[in-house]
Amino acid sequence: MAPSTLTASDARLAGDDRRTRLIVDLHGSVSDLNFRVFVLPDPYRVVVDLPQIEFGMPPETGKHGRGVVSAYRFGLIAPGKSRIVLDLTEPVAVDKSFLLDALDDQPARLVIDLVKTDRAAFMRAAASQKSSDMSAHPQPPPSSPPLLPESQPGRPVVVVDPGHGGIDMGATSKSGEQEKTIVLEFAKRLADKINETGRYRAVLTRDGDTFISLAGRVQFARANRASLFISVHADTLHDPFGVRGATIYTLSDRASDAESARYAEQENKADAIAGVDLASEPGDVADILIDLTRRETKSFSNGFAKVLIDQFQAAATLNKNPHRSAGFKVLTAPDIPSVLLELGYLSSRDDVKLLTSDDWRNRASDAVVTAIDAFFQQRRANQPAAASGSVPATP
Repeated sequence: MAPSTLTASDARLAGDDRRTRLIVDLHGSVSDLNFRVFVLPDPYRVVVDLPQIEFGMPPETGKHGRGVVSAYRFGLIAPGKSRIVLDLTEPVAVDKSFLLDALDDQPARLVIDLVKTDRAAFMRAAASQKSSDMSAHPQPPPSSPPLLPESQPGRPVVVVDPGHGGIDMGATSKSGEQEKTIVLEFAKRLADKINETGRYRAVLTRDGDTFISLAGRVQFARANRASLFISVHADTLHDPFGVRGATIYTLSDRASDAESARYAEQENKADAIAGVDLASEPGDVADILIDLTRRETKSFSNGFAKVLIDQFQAAATLNKNPHRSAGFKVLTAPDIPSVLLELGYLSSRDDVKLLTSDDWRNRASDAVVTAIDAFFQQRRANQPAAASGSVPATP
């Protein structure tokens, strides 16, 4: 599908807690614009799917609610497809949804009318649309890198996962830098450096501003037979003491501290933020967290975290507690050593200055490559023991 020539310049809410209207200003022809509106439960959301449009909204758009809408967001959900997701304070029914052509000096408009209802009616509406709701669970984009060819045995695959993307912007600094953009730039630099070694093959879960579900990221790593998975993020934290620095997270069924628990809960909401039907998500996450194969995978993940900290501290400022753990869904591949690399905090001016520095990205990505080398050297050194079953071969 070719991208639409439509742009959205503004959006606003009107009404009260009985009836609330969303109005989106559009520029371009809306006569042949196809859109779809549906509801998702737990949490209550209304989702509007559109062809790809250019969003030029003011920075604060969607951050403040009104009536039955607590907040809303917008952006790409897949190539050629945009989405608006409205968070609700209570169950609603979609009373009307329609388009208005431009008139005089007024732009074209998309209008969505929501009315208060009860949970039973909301769940009936959600169930009735479920059979045709394939778009509510987007998969990794078709442009994702191909699988590792069988002709390259022994060349480990490292999957580099830039967090967030598309409609899910992640954290935002006070000066406007977005996490999804910062981590993509770093991930591309890192993947290039990994490939330049000739010893590994790096693939990116996304190479553009596109959303991928948490399950889709894990599935992508497993489909590409990854030997190592590195998810790249940059959080924000409202802390009066100016917490900063890089942190490496690994998977555990019990968080190492309250801050890690908060962060994992926040990151695990990425699918809800993007309007994914959470009921269609795989049901084995809890089993993976409890069983953890899994012990071996956990051990290798912790081993990589240690060497990554050792190498990273020479290139970047580390958090005072640089190795933490919690139940991150993106780290739940049972057979792939996985870490979440928190580059720094967008709430720290000092961290933002580093994260947007080309020199820092070079030094930090070099440190990660050195850690990857050390990790696989350790794996190879332990390889003979695999025959006795004590240490598995590289996946």
